[in-house]
Amino acid sequence: MRTAALPRTPAGEAPPWLGASPVAALLAAQRPWREAAALVRSPVWRGVGVPDGGGLPVLLVPGFLAGDPSLSLLDRWLRARGYRTCTSQIRVNVDCTGLAVERLERRLVELTDRTGRPAAIVGQSRGGLFAKLVAARRPDLVRGIVTLGSPNVDHMAINPLVAAQVRLVAALGTAGVPGLFRDDCVRGGCADDLAAELARPFPAQVPYVSVYSRSDWVVDWHACLDPAAEHVEVDSSHVGMSVHPAVYRLLGERLAALAARTAAPTPAPA
Repeated sequence: MRTAALPRTPAGEAPPWLGASPVAALLAAQRPWREAAALVRSPVWRGVGVPDGGGLPVLLVPGFLAGDPSLSLLDRWLRARGYRTCTSQIRVNVDCTGLAVERLERRLVELTDRTGRPAAIVGQSRGGLFAKLVAARRPDLVRGIVTLGSPNVDHMAINPLVAAQVRLVAALGTAGVPGLFRDDCVRGGCADDLAAELARPFPAQVPYVSVYSRSDWVVDWHACLDPAAEHVEVDSSHVGMSVHPAVYRLLGERLAALAARTAAPTPAPA
């Protein structure tokens, strides 16, 4: 079974790469650097008006072709705000989805066993897709998830240039290069299993926020509008969502609300 096709895009709401000029594409590629610079100048970076995280464990999952270092600023910021962060141990996010999600589930179990409370998961792009799958499998261990530019409705609703990179990785994986997903993961039985799992009802007790941007040059923003999620729009580039001031303000609010719902257990008297 395949994910349902995206509805016809209304006029004026198409992905920004359609009909764009090379100059527009060049400016879009430079945008994450400007967003990161704006973040470190923003009061939110210093924690102004951001509630304390109360020790809530947070698992961070990077996007396609990225690894844990891509979320290092977010990791540092969350730790400074009182969260107990945990990286995914993904060096480059190009492995088979099924295998990657199994490893991430084990990572979640380790984190929640260590902290003694359910964890939040923040995933960027393909990492958000992983977050949704893990939360659906282990809702008992997940306090809530936030996905950043994640095409959880249709994981191949992406810029054609990025789709070409996906096909290249799949070709290399099919040729036997270890650690890479294969053609079957893009169009085959593995892809069908992924589509079926994403289409299953999401646990109603797990808060799910999907952050999207109409100016996302990588993912068609319509694919982020998961019916199971609360949708929050930001004006951000795709890569820049992990360094965008508005996203940090949102995370500060939503993660603190999750922390308030699950305070750390009080140790039993000796």
